[in-house]
Amino acid sequence: MGETKGAVPPSLLRGLGPWDGTLITIGSILGSAIFLAAADVARAVPHAGLLLLLWILGGLLSMAGALTYAELGALFPRAGGQYHFLKEAYGPFWGFLFGWASFTNIMSGGLAALAAGFGEYLGAFIPFFSTRHVLFAVPLARWTWAPNGGQAAGGLALAFLTVLNYFGVKQGALFQNVLTLLKVGSILFLAVAGFLAGARATPDLFAPLPPLKSLSAALGVGMIAVFWSYDGWYGVTNVAGEMRDPGRNLPRSLLGGTLAVMVLYVIMNAVYLRALPVDEMAQSARIGERATATLLGPASARLVSAAILVSIFGCLSATILWAARIYLPMAEDGVFFRSLARIHPRYQTPTTSIVAQGLWAIALTFSGTYDQLFTYVIFAVFLFHAATGAAVIVLRRTRPEAPRPYRVWGYPVLPAVFSLTALAFVANTLVEKPKESGLGLLLLALGVPAYLWWRRKEAA
Repeated sequence: MGETKGAVPPSLLRGLGPWDGTLITIGSILGSAIFLAAADVARAVPHAGLLLLLWILGGLLSMAGALTYAELGALFPRAGGQYHFLKEAYGPFWGFLFGWASFTNIMSGGLAALAAGFGEYLGAFIPFFSTRHVLFAVPLARWTWAPNGGQAAGGLALAFLTVLNYFGVKQGALFQNVLTLLKVGSILFLAVAGFLAGARATPDLFAPLPPLKSLSAALGVGMIAVFWSYDGWYGVTNVAGEMRDPGRNLPRSLLGGTLAVMVLYVIMNAVYLRALPVDEMAQSARIGERATATLLGPASARLVSAAILVSIFGCLSATILWAARIYLPMAEDGVFFRSLARIHPRYQTPTTSIVAQGLWAIALTFSGTYDQLFTYVIFAVFLFHAATGAAVIVLRRTRPEAPRPYRVWGYPVLPAVFSLTALAFVANTLVEKPKESGLGLLLLALGVPAYLWWRRKEAA
């Protein structure tokens, strides 16, 4: 029999509640940064009090962003989040440019980087998956492709999580929730054990400031590491189309998840300060392992490696869940591959979008080029944040009559502070890394002919 005339096309399932949204937010942020990035902050600002202040300030600024995005997410509760925010405020090209950068570089490169990190830590437990274990070598002109065990582990992780999310948002969210609870539990366990152990260092939170050429420059450098540690807080806006009562649950998920991570970050940094003087923190590439080994003994470092492994895997799971939703509305609008608009009639997930994202991220993982791609477009993430923050103000002016289930606190100050902070980060990156930023602008510019091609194809 043929398809029933007038049958309702498949749509996404609104099956996520506030608990799911909060855990997706936490899972999207918590990766390996809490165990590694504190050293970068200590190098920039070698002062215990300022160090903790930066982690608190980074959390507060991220919450300002979360509250700003909450208004937009409640206003446009659809799959794709930021794509819709930029499109509705500035026009379809700007939404497309965000989606283009996300698929080609930002999200896919981020997934590949997480996958490679997962492989590196898994290699510490299973030697076959070590990054030092070269699987084979294929000479290609002047370059040799030599995939290693770490890349294989990362590729397998991406494939597994892609398949899991293919079969339903509830299944993906349930698995993600379990992983998030595991990694939060492991961090809390390490924190409690660290506080119960005898302190090996006595931080002076109110010590005189160290001699710095420029305090503002040092704080700016430290904030770069802090901002990247909080990155991912906005991810849940991309699954607003699958949330129950998004006007109520989305703001709770954004704020609750970001606040929970800020508390965890401050607690863990307090543990590090009990273990190591600030100057030793600055020299510790794997500060989580070194601090734990100092407080609890050398054998405990393996516990930290295991916690990092679970954290990265959970972050991969969360990012795969929400990032694939960006490309669905692009395809529906005719500015991306039409096949990516398909929603599975049984599983009610954007299956083609999920698979395409997974395949491209796996290819980047095995190519080893994700670091370069990701570095080139680092500034673009905050450029889009700045534009999205300003979109709240733009839409309040252009669509004052639109129903807003949630309105950001402190309007217009809070969105303005968030946007200006993001712009300052962009400016700092352009000045400090002009070559990488220039190449990043070139990669973004490639989106212009791509957009024109899709628009012409749609009009034909």
